[in-house]
Amino acid sequence: MANPRKPTQLKAIAGTARPDRAVEPDVELPLVVERPSAPDWMPNAHAVKEWDRLVPILMANKLLTEAALGPLAQMCALHGKVVQLYAAGESPTASLIGCLRNLANDFGLTPVAQGKVKAAGADADKGNKFANNGKKGA
Repeated sequence: MANPRKPTQLKAIAGTARPDRAVEPDVELPLVVERPSAPDWMPNAHAVKEWDRLVPILMANKLLTEAALGPLAQMCALHGKVVQLYAAGESPTASLIGCLRNLANDFGLTPVAQGKVKAAGADADKGNKFANNGKKGA
């Protein structure tokens, strides 16, 4: 089985990214500039409250794009369902918790995922500080 290519983001994190092996740049999706209201189909008040809590945070960090509104709404709806289950004295299924956790990771909302998510329009990689073997201006 052939080895799949390592994603560019992982190469940047590991410090093994090389300009001569760079692949085409990632797709740049338009950022949300005006705060969107929660979708009408949100299942409960807990979901709407989570939407209202996360949208400003994601917008401030330039992580909310037009394409991410759907997945964010799904995550908030799942959050609302989980809160309802806990409030009723029931436990959510592992699948439900797993889906919620995966969506939270996609938005960089867990401690581990925060280091992996890069804001849109963030400064380009500043390069390898050891590339000149410690010589300044070389």
